[in-house]
Amino acid sequence: MKTKTKLIVMAVIIMAGITTHCTRTVKEGGPMPLSSIDEASKNQVILALKEKYGDDQAFRIERGVSQAAGFWNDSDGTMEDFKTFCMERFIADEDELALVFNRLSAALESLFGSYNKISVDLKIPIHVPIGPILPVDEILGGYSPGAHFADDMFGNKLAFIVLLNFPFYSLDEKIELGDDWNRRQWAYARMGELFTSRTPAALNQQVSRTLTDADNYITDYNIYMGRLRDHDNRQLFPDDMRLISHWGIRDELKSNYSAPEGFEKQKMIYEVMLRIIRQEIPQDVINNDAPTWNPFTNEVFKDSEKAAGEREPDTRYQVLLDNFRVLYATDPYQPFYPTCIQRAFDKNMEIPQREVEELFMALASSPEVKMAGELISLRLGRPLEPFDIWYDGFKARSTMNEEELSKITRARYPDNKAFEKDLTNILVKLGFNRDSALSITSRITVDAARGSGHAWGAAMRGEKARLRTRIGPQGMDYKGYNIAMHEFGHNVEQTISLYNIDYYILQGVPNTGFTEALAFLFQHRDLEVLGVGEKDPMAAHLAALDNLWSNYEIMGVSLVDMRVWKWLYDNPNANAAQLKEAVLRIATEVWNSYFAPVFGVEDSPILAIYSHMIDNPLYLSAYPVGHLIQFQIDEYMVGKKLADEVYRMYTLGMIIPRAWMKQAVGEPISIGPTLRAAQEAAGVVR
Repeated sequence: MKTKTKLIVMAVIIMAGITTHCTRTVKEGGPMPLSSIDEASKNQVILALKEKYGDDQAFRIERGVSQAAGFWNDSDGTMEDFKTFCMERFIADEDELALVFNRLSAALESLFGSYNKISVDLKIPIHVPIGPILPVDEILGGYSPGAHFADDMFGNKLAFIVLLNFPFYSLDEKIELGDDWNRRQWAYARMGELFTSRTPAALNQQVSRTLTDADNYITDYNIYMGRLRDHDNRQLFPDDMRLISHWGIRDELKSNYSAPEGFEKQKMIYEVMLRIIRQEIPQDVINNDAPTWNPFTNEVFKDSEKAAGEREPDTRYQVLLDNFRVLYATDPYQPFYPTCIQRAFDKNMEIPQREVEELFMALASSPEVKMAGELISLRLGRPLEPFDIWYDGFKARSTMNEEELSKITRARYPDNKAFEKDLTNILVKLGFNRDSALSITSRITVDAARGSGHAWGAAMRGEKARLRTRIGPQGMDYKGYNIAMHEFGHNVEQTISLYNIDYYILQGVPNTGFTEALAFLFQHRDLEVLGVGEKDPMAAHLAALDNLWSNYEIMGVSLVDMRVWKWLYDNPNANAAQLKEAVLRIATEVWNSYFAPVFGVEDSPILAIYSHMIDNPLYLSAYPVGHLIQFQIDEYMVGKKLADEVYRMYTLGMIIPRAWMKQAVGEPISIGPTLRAAQEAAGVVR
């Protein structure tokens, strides 16, 4: 399943002055100098403002002038122009500052909301199956309507007004000071983060095009499962089964734990995954139903005759490399967060990267994971295989026939409009009163997805969030429904955190992990909503084990993702073949460190299969953080009304994760609750 929360991506891009996706497209002569103001001149301006307004304003003067000076270059004026600007535009009066903040907030909602709407509209032919994707669709889909925002705002000096009057705080400062801030102080701090870079518009457009190309590559990466053959030339999958990599083929693997010939199907899917990772997959079998393919031998047949089967060139890794290069090129324009890794963690996630990595390593090496692995092996009656990282036997649906579930979902949701019409009833079943449910769902629209599905939120009040999932000609199958429930959770967060927030600039959540938390919470209640949930006294214990195992798997994938990006920064001139070898090596090292001791199998590169690694850079860590948050929220909500707590928590807005969690559930993000619950569950389930 592909959960791509477009609102979060879009909001982060915009709030960063279109700089979340950073590039270093090396030009002759190098990047334009960010600043032409020397230290002595800057200090003269600071001294002059202190003399004018007194020491009470010392902090804001020092930081504001330094921030503005950091981006002022010759195109903005002379040193005297800079001094004049600071003397005239520094706002010492609190009432005037509040008025300016309010005016800016209203303008930003209009601007960002309009940019978002344009992006949604232009990408519809790419994201929604309304016909073939035309060359003009790809061009328009790659267009970034907000690409000139930062350039324009620096050009008209509004960016300098913000830099001069709203201090930027580092993550360390927000951690230290944030507990004592009121809502307006948080809002002012977020305003101070509006212009953290001065990336040229041409680079922003290049970023948008490159990431759209990567998205298109993954969206069209389908495997025709009915064309696969085993050693005995047997066909194990239906003729019409066409699955996207990696989400679709992974979910098919998961669904076969209780299916006839399930183990044989899983082994075949695993071989497909290995061919993709190693770039051994024949080009002709990607998104093509003409040839048959034996993934075990890698032989391709056309019209019963063996064909050449030329492998896909290292396209997968070239796409990843293109993303890195386009994201690497704006580093010189982003002094507050000078690397993409820092922007992904200190800026976007607002949890230090090393802290995230240590959290993941601690869970992946815990004795509870080994205990869960032993329990899974007992339940399967065989030694673990590498693909058992996706073991699905702790979920209620894993004991049920998926085709029977699909019959229910297809009958109930023959098309996107049927699902959209039922959204209100779904929320009522989850505990929302009908008025609240209607208020939320009136602001959500449902589309069929060309890819696996995603949620794209509105960025201004008056617009609707978009829910997208795959819907076949016969209606929404169970996989599509399960994905839709996940994306619906995103939409609910996106809607509440926009329409019910006190300050627009605080709309949203601290990072994608928090919207993933609500999405997982909805997804895990899919059978309950469908009316086929099993009253299993072991359900809570099974859920605890499932949460642990899911975290274990995705944390391993995230460790690979982080280490690949560190390698890219150490080897920025690498080619696609070198990157492929590095990814395979890193994935194998992570496997051998954290998975081989549990599985008893060494040297598997399977952790490198995730498509998000290719088309959504440094996004993967949001998932395990979301799992941890979701489990903590679930625990906290026992005995409480889900709807009330969702409203309370998701109107906290975009403060830092540590502060959000303390206010929401009373403790920071931790693996402790997950490990404790799993340890207890393993003893009971065994």
